[in-house]
Amino acid sequence: MRKDPEVQQIVATYALGLPRTPTAGRSGELLGRGTGSSLEFQEYREYLPGDDIRHVDWAAYARSDALMVRMYREEISPRTEILFDASRSMTTGDGVKARLTRQLTASFAQLCARIGGRPTLLPLNDDRPISSLGPEGIDRLETLPFEGVGNLAEVLDEHAVSLQPQAVRIVISDFLFPHDPGSLIRRLAAGASALWVIQLLTAWEADPTELGGRKLIDIEGGAETDMLVNRQAIAGYKERLTRLQTELMRECRRVHAPFVTLVAERGLLTLCREDLCGAGILRVA
Repeated sequence: MRKDPEVQQIVATYALGLPRTPTAGRSGELLGRGTGSSLEFQEYREYLPGDDIRHVDWAAYARSDALMVRMYREEISPRTEILFDASRSMTTGDGVKARLTRQLTASFAQLCARIGGRPTLLPLNDDRPISSLGPEGIDRLETLPFEGVGNLAEVLDEHAVSLQPQAVRIVISDFLFPHDPGSLIRRLAAGASALWVIQLLTAWEADPTELGGRKLIDIEGGAETDMLVNRQAIAGYKERLTRLQTELMRECRRVHAPFVTLVAERGLLTLCREDLCGAGILRVA
């Protein structure tokens, strides 16, 4: 995925929209309470032998006859966890969801690495425990199978993934599985310095059209059912989808996490420029 031309364009154009809050211990392109070499001024203190003379404020010396040193907030290297749904449900739409998931994961990982971070890629599949991928995992994304039959809620219930404290946590899934949005988002936000939640759907999943009588097959469980996909069935589905999205958005707001729904067919470049920048997840570099 490193050589994907669209991914390369995203990495060249954008930066992660990380919060710049002076909270100690937080990760990402963030500022801590300690002092360091960033360009954001923190405070003055008296000059001590051994201090970098370049940080002496000569204007303050002229006013007070005391040598004062400018202190700057420390920069904290980003730790980023990218949890991406690698279940069979992400293969719908002739694979467009899986392709965009790979592209988004590769883009986020390379943007993190570009500012000195070491991203961890966590494919949510049926491995127990989940096997994490380091930066070298970007090269494996192209051939990584999306064959899981479980879901994110089950992964968390089974403690199958080890989430690190103080990480910027990015979650990519369709969220079309049984779960309690409040419980799920609280668990994802626990211990994270920042949480970004991305729902990825196909165009038909976002706005289905009538199909008439169909045999529906659960792509993960294999169960089959005959269903009339008519206006009434679609209205019920869209009502449930809207309720799910509303609850996810509300719970994300409670933990100060952006939530955005992406339609895969719109393509990586458009989604990054319009939706992810609009949500503050990306910004123009």
